Amino acid sequence: MEGKLIIFSAPSGSGKTTIVRHLLNTNDNLGFSISACTRDRRGRAEQNGKDYYFLTPDEFKEKIDNDEFVEWEEVYVGAFYGTLKSEIERVWASGKHVLFDVDVQGGLKLKKYYGDRALAVFVKVPDEETLRQRLIGRNTETEDSLSKRLFKVHFEMSFQNQFDVILVNDELEDSYQKSQKLIDDFLQKNVVPAKGAEI
Repeated sequence: MEGKLIIFSAPSGSGKTTIVRHLLNTNDNLGFSISACTRDRRGRAEQNGKDYYFLTPDEFKEKIDNDEFVEWEEVYVGAFYGTLKSEIERVWASGKHVLFDVDVQGGLKLKKYYGDRALAVFVKVPDEETLRQRLIGRNTETEDSLSKRLFKVHFEMSFQNQFDVILVNDELEDSYQKSQKLIDDFLQKNVVPAKGAEI
């Protein structure tokens, strides 16, 4: 089996993580790619090696210097995120396809690196007010961080048409079904929607 990659990217608050978790729970042939990052853990719920590989900035920079990342980015000042090459190999070695939950820039870099072996899905909410309410509902945002995130959302939205498909996450159950069909078509028939198609 040639391993493939399914990439879900989106601005914060779009619901991509919820969709990815659902897909992992319903597809035995998918394995999650755990990203590396330098940020603090969100509460006690996040575990090293399960949710993220939590690295110090020095550890992260050393891995950059050693060319251990497929892609990486300084998302905010001092906050690095990236995908380790060894992580993709780990999932493929288990006989599964790799499922990603990454930011927009990371998703585009992965798609460029792997080309036709990757399906890149951009997840977006129907409107900005829905997004604002989702971010506020997390209870992790200060007014300043919310403002920064919303500014970044506008920037990230400008890249949506570079993805294979745009998934509008309005109704979650509907998004689950559309995501599953995209994955099934890609893995079984190698079908990819017309670039930038919105579903």
